[in-house]
This record gives sequence, structure tokens and C-alpha cells, in this order.
Amino acid sequence: MKQLTDKPYLSVIIPMFNEEANVWSTIDRVETTLAGLGKSFEILPVNDGSTDSTLEKLHEIADKNPRVRVVSYEKNGGRGKALRYGFKASRGELIASIDADLSYEPEYILEMVRTLQNDQETDIVLASAYMPGGSTVGVPRDRLFISKLGNRILRLSISEDIHTVTCIVRCYRREVIESLDLESDDKEIHLEILSKAIAMGFRIKEIPAVLKARKKGSSKFKFRSTAATHLIFTAFERPVLLFGIIGIMLTLIGLGIGVYILALYLNHTLTPGRPLLMFMAIFILGGMQILSFGFLASQINYLRNEVLRIRRAISPLLEQDKLLEETKTIGLDNIK
Repeated sequence: MKQLTDKPYLSVIIPMFNEEANVWSTIDRVETTLAGLGKSFEILPVNDGSTDSTLEKLHEIADKNPRVRVVSYEKNGGRGKALRYGFKASRGELIASIDADLSYEPEYILEMVRTLQNDQETDIVLASAYMPGGSTVGVPRDRLFISKLGNRILRLSISEDIHTVTCIVRCYRREVIESLDLESDDKEIHLEILSKAIAMGFRIKEIPAVLKARKKGSSKFKFRSTAATHLIFTAFERPVLLFGIIGIMLTLIGLGIGVYILALYLNHTLTPGRPLLMFMAIFILGGMQILSFGFLASQINYLRNEVLRIRRAISPLLEQDKLLEETKTIGLDNIK
């Protein structure tokens, strides 16, 4: 069936990797829900290099439904890559994303859209199971504990005002997506988006949501890789947390050794030849060096945020220049 040519009001991106059990039900649920939007929309399922029949089923749906546009690539790259491809292909004024297993009900898309419509000062809306009013249903305890702990740590590096920083269920104004130069290929893209958006001055709001356990298909969650990338991100975003804690601990150990040496001296039990002075110097100097490194890294991160703010400020001027160039090109073509 022929695809719709008019630009839609809303684009909904759904990353999919080996989701053959969810393809039909997910697309149907999302489309049925969006029918209550009252505005035009498109659904962009992104096939993230699936090795099952996900892509074939997506093409079957798209052939019959002009609102569905399939985005696909051969090799699995991760959720971040899928979202980046989806963002690039999207055409809507608002751009939403949701998971393929619908662990968050698609009705939250409508709620996020209404939030952006009613509050022109807000640029990004997040669905949050961990904020007051949010909840979880049927999620395994061990995974829930890891998720809550991870979000708590990540909040320290991004913003204490955001309760759930790793959730995919979000809605953005197009300006936000066009302003961000995204690089992440995996789930850390959620952190990258928030970090850069906050640095550029975009306003973020959360709405309470209910997170439910997956009903079909297998989970793609990988604890080791996810934890590693999130910790690396935290160290990069707030280096003073990591290096500050390590530096202070080493310095305190060195000072503790100094106090011990002083106590031995006062009690006349300090014997020559013991390497206590050397250890004290190593710990104190090492701690101070690590603290200095954390300070320098924080300054670099501050400069990076300033660059992002400047980039947002000049982006309208760059867009105007682009439009002028296009207008001149069209005028020259008409003359020819």
C-alpha cells in the first residue's frame, strides 16, 4: 500500500530485535491507541538486525498499513542505534519512543503528547515508574532492585529531579532531537539524551507510569554490559563523584597513618626502618593527585556543556542559512 506523503503530527519509534512474538500485537495496540489522538501519526518500527521473522512480519504489516514505515538494517547494533535510525527517519512535530514488549501501556504516549500540548515550556516528557505515583507490576525482584539502584546512582550524575533516567518511553519536540548529536549504540543513549538536553537548557517533565513485566518474547537485558556502560557514563558525566571519593579516601588513609606515626612517636615506640612515612606520603600525595584529576575532568565537562549551550543558541541561525541556501538553489534552477 502507498505510504502517506503528508508530514504527520506524531512519530512513534519502536525498536525491535527478535520480537516476532510481539510484532502484530504491538503495532495493533499502538495504532489503536493513537487513533484517539485526533491528529495524524506514523509508526516507525526499527528492525535492529533481527535473526527471526521480525522483519518479514513488519513488511507484511507495512504493505497493508500506510501509517507504518519500517526502518531496518542487517546487523544488530543495540537500542541506541535503533533509536538513532528512527529519529533520523521520523517526520513528526513530536517524536515518541516506546518498547516493543509494551511493558509500559501505549496510552502513556497520548498522555505525554497532551503534556507537551498543554505546557509549551516543556520540551521532553518521560514516563516514570519510580517517581511518586508510579509503580511496577510483576517485575522480578532482583531485576527491579538492580534497576532502582542503577537509576538512583545515575540520578547523581544527571539530575536529582529525574526519577527514572533509563526508560525508553519518552516524547520529544522535534527541536530537541534535531539539536542533539547522538552517538550511543546501546541503552546508554537514554542517558546521553538527557545529559545533552539538560546541558542545552531543554526542560524535562516526568509523568507517573506503571511498569509491567514482559508477557511475550525474551528480555534483552544484559546486566554486565548495561552496568559497565552506565558506570562509565556516570564517571564521565560527574568525574568528581568517582575521583573525589577515591581521592578523599586515599588522603584520609594517609592522614590516618600520620596520626598512627605520631602516636607511636609520643609513646616512644616508633622504630626506625618501618616504611610508615613512605606509605603516608604515597597515600596523601596520590589522593591529592586524584582529587586534582577529578577537578580538571569536571572543568572539561563544564566546557563541554557550555559548547552544547552555544550550539543550541546558534542552531536557529544555522537553520536560517540552510533555508536561504535552499531558496537560492531553487531560484537558480528555475532560471535555468
